[in-house]
Amino acid sequence: MENHGRGSGPRPAGDADEPLDQRPPNPLPYEGVWRFTAPAVEASVPQARHAVRDLLYRQGVPVSDDLVQGLLLIVSELVTNAVRHAALLSPMLAVEVAVGAEWLRVSVEDNHPYRPTALEADHGQTGGRGLLLVREVTREAGGVCDVEHTASGGKVIWAAVPLKPVGVP
Repeated sequence: MENHGRGSGPRPAGDADEPLDQRPPNPLPYEGVWRFTAPAVEASVPQARHAVRDLLYRQGVPVSDDLVQGLLLIVSELVTNAVRHAALLSPMLAVEVAVGAEWLRVSVEDNHPYRPTALEADHGQTGGRGLLLVREVTREAGGVCDVEHTASGGKVIWAAVPLKPVGVP
């Protein structure tokens, strides 16, 4: 996977005219935005999961083991969806990890225009519940998730969760 780091600070909220490189006066050492690209093939699923796990530990992000496992499940599901459903129109995908002082966001972007929705469980089928699982894992962690269109006509699916220091309930 290629690492296309996009700076040490997450994107600021607010007006689209704000410069993207504004940072808080004293960012924490683990704050930043990292972007990895990979081909939309099955082998990219474990590669993306391992890259995100390694990044969180390498940067010293204060995240519990349970939250890490939930985030890795989210990354696996989102990359799997991009591989299975978008690869024909999007041979490459991107995984982005953005860490702020109080939140962590993971996202997967592809160039396929279809905007998926979370399906309710159909006990007669063995697949099709990935986004439902992402939504529930994200909610359980106190976060939110969504799908947005990109300027290039594709989509980005993201999940953001609050960062709680390890040991804080």
